[in-house]
Amino acid sequence: MAMRAAAAAPRSLRRLFSTSTFVPPPTTAATPAKPSAEPSTNLFVSAMGKGLPKRYYKVLRILGLSKRTTSEGLHEAFSKFGEVVNARVVTDRVSGYSKGFGFVRYATLEDAASGIEGMDGKFLDGWVIFAEYAKPKPPPSPQNYGAPPPYGQNNGSPPYGRY
Repeated sequence: MAMRAAAAAPRSLRRLFSTSTFVPPPTTAATPAKPSAEPSTNLFVSAMGKGLPKRYYKVLRILGLSKRTTSEGLHEAFSKFGEVVNARVVTDRVSGYSKGFGFVRYATLEDAASGIEGMDGKFLDGWVIFAEYAKPKPPPSPQNYGAPPPYGQNNGSPPYGRY
């Protein structure tokens, strides 16, 4: 009984997956060929895909910094790859230690590209850092600072005084 089911299975699968009834769609000579797109010579715009102004591509965001990394140390490390206009490590207001990221602004786009190539994935103060092009801050959304929301627009939070 099991042999009969095993012998019948390949025949039904063969019929199910058979390509003998498949007819490919006809190809017409009237179908226009798609023109090939020329690659962009501006590598920064094609790499980012956002089309941002060129001034943004001179600024690098550096991630993974040690808490002991200073702005001077960051400037010194990235100045090997081009003219650094400004280097800043974002620090905690209370402790003064690094928050783990910073920004480096180069004078030219080529210097910024070589800074990424030279320092991305390298060690700085014993930590592996990552360098990438910084993205601009989004514009602030309009808000009523400190004012309660209008009646009926509490965004799902309970009304005042009821929990």
